[in-house]
Amino acid sequence: MKEHALSIKYSEDILLSLKENKEEFEKEAKFLLALKLYELGKISSGKASKLAGITRVQFLLKLAHYKVSPFQVDIEEILDEAANAR
Repeated sequence: MKEHALSIKYSEDILLSLKENKEEFEKEAKFLLALKLYELGKISSGKASKLAGITRVQFLLKLAHYKVSPFQVDIEEILDEAANAR
């Protein structure tokens, strides 16, 4: 499978304000991109974990820290099911 690379420019000020080094920041940025794509339902947890460079289990466990559910259920589906359960 062909791979692509994404390059994002950022200043040293970002690192200083976050109190992170380059490696920490870039690792977290990759994770946050994967997290958001997963949260929006654009990619699966497996693909998100690969994008983040961690195992699927590690990815799923980290979701709680960002208040993201590992269960990708549409709120409309839940409301419909609740309405029909009565």
